[in-house]
Amino acid sequence: MEIVLWILGVLVLAVGIAISIGLHEFGHYYPARKFGVFVGSFMIGFGPTLWSRKVGETEFGVKAIPLGGYVSLSGMYPTTANSQRPGFRMFRNLVQDARDASAESITDDSRAFYRLPVLQRIIVMLGGPLMNLVIATILFVFLFTGIGVVGATTTIGSISECVLPVTSTQTSCESGDPKAPAAVAGLKPGDRIVSIDAQPVTTWESGTGIIRDSAGREIDIVVERDGHNVSLAVTPINAIRYALDSAGNPVLDNDGNPETATVGFVGIGHAIERQQQSPVVALDAMGNNIVQVGVLILDLPNRMIQVWNAAFGAETRDQNGPVSVVGVGRIAGDIAAADQLQVVDRFAALVGILASLNVALFVFNLIPLLPLDGGHIAVALWQGIRNIAAKLRGKPTPGPVDSARLVPFTIVITVVLMAMSALLIYADIVKPITLGL
Repeated sequence: MEIVLWILGVLVLAVGIAISIGLHEFGHYYPARKFGVFVGSFMIGFGPTLWSRKVGETEFGVKAIPLGGYVSLSGMYPTTANSQRPGFRMFRNLVQDARDASAESITDDSRAFYRLPVLQRIIVMLGGPLMNLVIATILFVFLFTGIGVVGATTTIGSISECVLPVTSTQTSCESGDPKAPAAVAGLKPGDRIVSIDAQPVTTWESGTGIIRDSAGREIDIVVERDGHNVSLAVTPINAIRYALDSAGNPVLDNDGNPETATVGFVGIGHAIERQQQSPVVALDAMGNNIVQVGVLILDLPNRMIQVWNAAFGAETRDQNGPVSVVGVGRIAGDIAAADQLQVVDRFAALVGILASLNVALFVFNLIPLLPLDGGHIAVALWQGIRNIAAKLRGKPTPGPVDSARLVPFTIVITVVLMAMSALLIYADIVKPITLGL
């Protein structure tokens, strides 16, 4: 049964990725058709064609290698550019070959992509990443407001019997250890904290913040128990705990180890429950995810070095590092087969993975390098800048930017991306990221 669930998890994610890729390409296809561009093909995947069908003037199909997709837009490169520019002969040949291939795709020059106004070209190329952003938004909102996310509540989940420093290796209470104030005061698991020291408590962090600042001072803790409010007097004891910042995260020293501080302590632990959140919280989480992906991309060379060292050495994989579609599939399978997780937890995890993948597709495709969408947007923006500059100087509008001249650079970027993908796939096979489930 476990292997069946593992395969099911991989298949569910594969279908989700295929749909995300298809909608990304539709984000290019729809505005291109609306603006009159001839679209010869709409494909999910690369390599040999497994299935295709022509609808109208466009061939729709699925290819063998599920690592992306594309729409073939007529006339991506201008056909009127000067092919005799100086440069290495090999580069000139590559540029001319790209120009010739683009010219062959043109059945009507008025329907060529390069003929579109700058704004329309940007809309066409931005449509794909924006579609991924829409998908991610829908999934994040569904995850946070529909399924809910697991987190700390204001309900007490556990009561400590005694007070032990967090730095101690002792795991059980002994006769000489001081009793935990919560146990002495009569607090019980299942009590929901209403207020502490006359201050309403809406989050666990706000309640513990009051306790940590009240060492040696008696405070009233009002809890809801069996439908009734019960007031209990508690005096927090001084104890060594991990220091926290204003956001409730551990404070680390220069060596990356958590710092400690002497603060008020009563000995209560929160209960973990799945709770529905507002759309605002969902959008905030998605925004944080976008920032995290952006930071990862900026640090990608270092991250790939770490992946290399892990794949061919003794280092362990970074849990927050880049993964390939193979690695994501393995993680999805592990989650689906984890019998210690409830069905809703597995489903929520798969939704979260798919949402994060769409965020990654959104951010990555906006990198201003060809052959990525961001590269085509950058070319269109440069065209717009040239047009504005010519207008300000009273000169005629210049011809289209000869983006075919960037083909050699595009090939280099493509090779680099393929090499990175191959390394990630290899690392995900020989040194996969594990979740510890």
